[in-house]
Order: sequence, then C-alpha cells, then structure tokens
Amino acid sequence: MKRIGMLVFPGFQILDLAAIAAFELANIHAGKPVYQVELLSEEGGPVTSSSGVVTDSKRFGTGKFDTLVMSGALFIAPTSEKMCRFLRAGLRNARRVTSICTGAFGLADAGLLDGRRATTHWSFAGELQKRHPAVKVQPDRIFINDGPVWTSAGMTAGIDLVLALVEEDLGVEAARFAARKLVVYHRRAGGQSQHSALLELAPKSDRIQKALVHARANLRETLSVDELAEVAHLSPRQFSRAFKAETGQSPAHAVENLRVEAARALIDEGSLALGVVARETGFGDPERMRRAFLRTLGHPPQSVRRVARREAAAA
Repeated sequence: MKRIGMLVFPGFQILDLAAIAAFELANIHAGKPVYQVELLSEEGGPVTSSSGVVTDSKRFGTGKFDTLVMSGALFIAPTSEKMCRFLRAGLRNARRVTSICTGAFGLADAGLLDGRRATTHWSFAGELQKRHPAVKVQPDRIFINDGPVWTSAGMTAGIDLVLALVEEDLGVEAARFAARKLVVYHRRAGGQSQHSALLELAPKSDRIQKALVHARANLRETLSVDELAEVAHLSPRQFSRAFKAETGQSPAHAVENLRVEAARALIDEGSLALGVVARETGFGDPERMRRAFLRTLGHPPQSVRRVARREAAAA
C-alpha cells in the first residue's frame, strides 16, 4: 500500500483534488488498493477551499508517506514554519514530494527546490524565481521531475503529474487506463508547453473555430486556404479576411503554430525519429520543420530533443 498525503490549507484550489481521481482509478486497474490517499492540514479538521467548498482533513504529524502532494491556490499562500518542517521531513522520509500549481512556493519556502529544476503556473513563475533565485524555474513546462521532487503547472496539470507518478509506479497501461476514464489525453509530456496554440488563437465565430479544430485534427493533410474555407462555409477571400480579423494571424501562420506545437509534443516523448515527426505533423520533411521551429520557438527540433533527453536522464 502506497500512502499518499495531500496537503491542503485555507483557500486552496478545489480543482487540485481532481488529481486524486488518478490514484483511485489506478487502484481499480490494479484490482486492489495500491494507493491510500489522505488529506492533511496543519490543524486537521474542516478546511475551506477558495470556492467555499469544505473538505475534512487529518492533522499532519510524524506518519510516513510514500508521496506528499502540496496543493496550490489562486494566490501565493504563506508557508508556516510548521509546514516547512513537515515538508523537509517529507523529503527525508517519503519517496517523493510533489506540488501542484502555486504549491511550488511551499516547497521552495521549505528549501526543497534549491538547486533543482521546477515549474509552477506560468503567471507565477517570475515571482517564484524572484523569491527563490536558487531554484531553476522553467516556466513553460507541464510538470518537472528532478530527483524525488516533482512540480507541476496550474490546476489540471496536476492530473498530468499524477498520471506520470502512476506510470512510474504501475506502468504505462495503468496510466492509460486512468487517463481514459478521466477522458484526458494520456498524458501530456512534462516538457510540453503550458500554452495551447489553439486556445491562444481564440476566434470569436464558430466558423473559424470549426476550421481550426479541423486543422488540428488533420495536420498531416495539406490544409490549404480553400480546404479550410470550405470547412468554414466561406469563400477563400472571406475566410482569409475573417480569420485574420478574429485571430490576428494568417491561416498559414496559425497552421504552422499548430504543427510546431504537435511536433514539439512528439519530440518530447522521444520515441519517433525527427523525419517521422515531420511527416506526422504535416511538415513533410525535417528541414521544413526546422525552419518552422526557428521561426516559432527560436531553436531547432534537435535542441528540443536534447533538452528532453537531458531531463529524462536527470529524472
């Protein structure tokens, strides 16, 4: 039995508790209780989340845990000295200490992130680096594993982190089972960007949104303006004008961003040759993909792969 302790505090983000479901589903897949999850707080008893939902908790003490999970909030919560002592003891006694979203500040306040790579919600990454210069903050990551310490980006990235923990413990099939039951992607690679090209385009009309969804689902195809305009039920000229007005980008630029995002995720996973990645994402050949990466990210696919392999080796 792996004992999981999830730390909560007044004003914690209730969505962080969704990560617990991945542990529960892993138990179902295993056919036995592999994980036992307990909610912990400094004083024990009822703890009110930022949304007003109240959850019960146990007072944390000297009990041993396999994994500790520090929840986050919509703000940077102060970390008491008692919490810091508990987290430091956790790093000595537990197999893993992890955080979701701004929970990284708790780990950093306790000194657990000094000299380590870490991430948090992108909007708080600068403040984390400012307060804790000894931490190697990587703001554009879904989650990071640096030895026994894991950190994740905001809210739903906690699910990706827990799926990664389940995969490490029970194998890829257990993680896939949990992901399917949660109806989430199995699982976003830790190095994947926190930003979604599709979300950042944010078109106002259903027609342009429909064309973008079609493009994202068919990246291997040519995806000409004529094809996308047909999906949107507009003439090519009307489509190009409306697309630029609603997204601030040309259709060709937007499709390239979608392809770069998809290619980066495949490269982070590390199992496919760059030529295969180029074909799967519609670039056709590695050189065309390289030029797109330089325009969009400022560095070539080979650099992305080197970083992914280095992080995997460090983990």
